[in-house]
Amino acid sequence: MSGQEDAGTPSRGEQIEAAEREVAKYRLLAQAEAERIPVEETTRALPDRRWRRGQ
Repeated sequence: MSGQEDAGTPSRGEQIEAAEREVAKYRLLAQAEAERIPVEETTRALPDRRWRRGQ
């Protein structure tokens, strides 16, 4: 590289890296969605026994 490239234009390598980052981001989002537990399936927290004694 002669150093005379336009600073505003990303090189081919930078374009490939940006595309790979986008693919990785969507893959992580898809994995997180697949592992997500719906709120209806979560258990409710029960109060500590000390607080239930008075009932």
